[in-house]
Amino acid sequence: MENKQELMHRLKEQIIKQLKLNDKKPEDIGDHDPLFVEGLGLDSIDALELIVLLQQEYNIKLKNAEEGQDVFRSVSTMADYILDHQVNS
Repeated sequence: MENKQELMHRLKEQIIKQLKLNDKKPEDIGDHDPLFVEGLGLDSIDALELIVLLQQEYNIKLKNAEEGQDVFRSVSTMADYILDHQVNS
């Protein structure tokens, strides 16, 4: 299992690829920067893409939409969620 730093770097690469943020590099996304609105500027359509990313890459499904607000707050919160839910995979 990879550590959180490695996972966050891979997540940044996956977010850039999944959301086609071709003008961004992993270094442009801070570990704790907000992903939506004032941070990376993602919207609700992008949130759906992130849900798909979690399902396809990590075999993790969110329990409900409210959970997504906490999970997708930043790359760090996404990594924490993945690490917490990969224990049984």
